[in-house]
Amino acid sequence: MVTELAIEPSDDVVEMWPGLGRTTALAAGFGPRSYVGIERGPAEAARAQPMMPSEQRCIVAPVHNTGLPSGCASVVFGEALLTLEPISRKHAIVEEAFRLLRPGGRYGIHELLLQPDSLSERAKAEVQRELTKVLAVGARPLTRSEWHALLEDGGFHVRNDAISPLLLLDPKTVVADEGVGGTLSIAVRALLHPTVLPRLVNILQVFRRYGETLGAITVVADAFPGPNR
Repeated sequence: MVTELAIEPSDDVVEMWPGLGRTTALAAGFGPRSYVGIERGPAEAARAQPMMPSEQRCIVAPVHNTGLPSGCASVVFGEALLTLEPISRKHAIVEEAFRLLRPGGRYGIHELLLQPDSLSERAKAEVQRELTKVLAVGARPLTRSEWHALLEDGGFHVRNDAISPLLLLDPKTVVADEGVGGTLSIAVRALLHPTVLPRLVNILQVFRRYGETLGAITVVADAFPGPNR
């Protein structure tokens, strides 16, 4: 996603929910003119701040109502954010991203995917119910066409997308992301907290049970105001 956004030194970047700051570090590697992260609370903002150059900042604000000036950014992106919101809030966040972007700006998302596009409403409801149960948050992934429609309804023109298997919590993925040492550290922390390991196992079981239905999608779209924008 970050590569497809083609961040340049002339760009002003806004990231919604930097999380652990890994995407922040990737974006910062392209040397944008400015970067602002938006987080849910002070603890989350403090966690992401060390991943940013000293002159950049992470503010605390709702991502659907950031308080930042209109047209302040040329790039806006967020990862694993929209999936966790109800449809009305999804629309509000996308509209806020559009407001922040200057004409021709780029918006990137990386979210959970339901597939295929023809998946029945009953099957969608089942997956969402099981995800919500094990994640303890209201997970509401969409199909490819639904993700596209969400962005297009917000005024964006989809440039490209990419679909991949859902490999979150897969042992090989964890080792690739965290290294052997990091994986062992995670395992030790999980074993020290008796409630954590069973929860991780439950999540992985749900991901595998719906392996053909769940995936991941990255979408990059351009902000080109139309006659109603």
